[in-house]
Amino acid sequence: MNRMLTFLAATTILATPAIAEELSVVGSWSGLPLHKQYEAPFWSETLPEASGGKINVSLTTHNQMNLGVADVFRLLGDGVYDVGMTVADYAVADAPELEGLDVPLLALNADDARAMVDAARPMVADIYRDRFNSHVLAIAPYPPQVVFCNAEVASLADLEGLKIRASGRMTAKFLEALGAEGVNVSFSEVPGALQKGVVDCAVTGAGSGYSAGWWEVSTHLMPIPLGGWDSVVTAVNLDKWNGLDADTQALISEQVKTNFEAPAWASAQDALVNDIACLTGKGECPIGEARNMVLVDVSDADFAKARDVLVSEVLPDWASRAGGDWADRWNASVGKTVGVTIAN
Repeated sequence: MNRMLTFLAATTILATPAIAEELSVVGSWSGLPLHKQYEAPFWSETLPEASGGKINVSLTTHNQMNLGVADVFRLLGDGVYDVGMTVADYAVADAPELEGLDVPLLALNADDARAMVDAARPMVADIYRDRFNSHVLAIAPYPPQVVFCNAEVASLADLEGLKIRASGRMTAKFLEALGAEGVNVSFSEVPGALQKGVVDCAVTGAGSGYSAGWWEVSTHLMPIPLGGWDSVVTAVNLDKWNGLDADTQALISEQVKTNFEAPAWASAQDALVNDIACLTGKGECPIGEARNMVLVDVSDADFAKARDVLVSEVLPDWASRAGGDWADRWNASVGKTVGVTIAN
């Protein structure tokens, strides 16, 4: 009888399926295209299916949880959830060196932006490991951060003296160097701020502005990446990551790279073209009703002046705040890729 019970217990163990790995995932803004088109399908469907049911995902977003955007990676490092993703610029108060990931005006198209991100990735990996106890899985773009104005503007020079909501700290420094006043307003509060005159202009992705209805409270669109590409970092808590077996780590890494990060980058350039068409009515709008914002062209002279300000003032200021050898690391990676050197 004892032998029979032992045999039955053993066969029961062998017949019991392996317990699925549970991942709690906090995505970026729930109403924006990156989450709806890429994050949600990947975490809810693609990864669980690719794992053959070995990975179960519980997905929400930081705005659905009413988290402060600056808290997303802090809480990730503390293990409150397993995977978190949001704009890297939201975390620069904790990691000023992270500002070097997304520099305004250095990438004018998606290919150049991705080359910058790829060059910066080893630095970003070190920052997230040391600052946020996490492992970077992906860096994906929001569309370029362009300028919405509820004011008559015809050139970059016209931004001087205006109150402008920036999309990140380096963008705010850049706007101030151009003679504008950087104003701290959260994304959700921008429409009211534009309507009431708290700000004259605001910087965000063209698609984000379209989805959030900024065209209702602004008149002019300046479609250059004055705020960079607002890179969104996806990271996993390092303790959770180290607790996964090698096969599971490899599966997640490969699936994130091929079925989330790559498609998001592949659509980035066309998304900008489409979003501008939707906001201005110049071209076909594939996602909804086209609006009639005034499209502002920036001259080569304006662009050259702005880039000079960036290189001579904004980047050295960042290097001094970041401290350490970050300027040297940036010069050898991102700077080498875009042909810019921060003077020591």
